[in-house]
Amino acid sequence: MSSFRVGIGYDAHAFAADRDLVLGGIAVEHERGLAGHSDADVLTHAVVDALLGAAGWGDLGDWYPPDDPKLDGASSVAFLAEVAERLWREGWRLVNLDTIVVAQEPRLAAQRARMRDCLADHLGLERNRVSVKATTPDHLGAIGRAEGIAAQAIVLLEAPIGGEGASKP
Repeated sequence: MSSFRVGIGYDAHAFAADRDLVLGGIAVEHERGLAGHSDADVLTHAVVDALLGAAGWGDLGDWYPPDDPKLDGASSVAFLAEVAERLWREGWRLVNLDTIVVAQEPRLAAQRARMRDCLADHLGLERNRVSVKATTPDHLGAIGRAEGIAAQAIVLLEAPIGGEGASKP
């Protein structure tokens, strides 16, 4: 009998000057990037948190502490690939991933397909099992004032047959 687990992830970062903007593993043309210890890819961070949560393995900060100097400027899709590989090795199966990026700027409609493709590639999934949506907060709150970007992700994992997988490292 199969056992399914749902995980949700959320992340938000403020804009910062002199940084590249990376979302879903791709470079997005914008005059500001996001502040953060790694590449500050809020979309990929939300996905990693959702995967870890569904497996009961903690969160992004447990696996990739923000005070670890080795992770300064690190690629978030490398985090995603590492977590995904561990899940698959332990018998977990990702059923689907649904995400949303909340940003007043930049407009993301033209980049959504590339983000979906990058996430699907790093997760070893067919494109139709990954969704990347984008919306604006219609000028409400900090994100509506273009102070940063937020993202949410939800995943459905199928647990390994005969168990719930190993505990986090």
